[in-house]
Amino acid sequence: MDLGAFSISLAVKDLEASRRFYEKFGFEVFAGNASENWLIMKNGDHVIGLFQGMFDRNILTFNPGWDRNAQKLVTFTDVRELQRQLKAKGVQLQQQADESTTGPASFVAIDPDGNPILVDQHV
Repeated sequence: MDLGAFSISLAVKDLEASRRFYEKFGFEVFAGNASENWLIMKNGDHVIGLFQGMFDRNILTFNPGWDRNAQKLVTFTDVRELQRQLKAKGVQLQQQADESTTGPASFVAIDPDGNPILVDQHV
């Protein structure tokens, strides 16, 4: 099962303080908008998202259709197909993608320890 690009989305209290902290580890701003309280940072293949005031917990994030540079892949498994496969394996979903649609969509599962897993297709 190819879930696409992986990152962790961190729920931060102070976006600027978090940006400065992760820059010390070699991360650089890759995308986002600080005025909207979110930044995406990269260090090589490692990607973290910093999100202030958008959600309560850190989230494991997968992006079908994107490579690690947020570039569209020629071929990938659609988020709705991934959702069908996981549901067939008995995974309970907190939010579901509308399987009658195409294009961007997402779903959320919660792991046994309460960690949200967001599968978020942007293409």
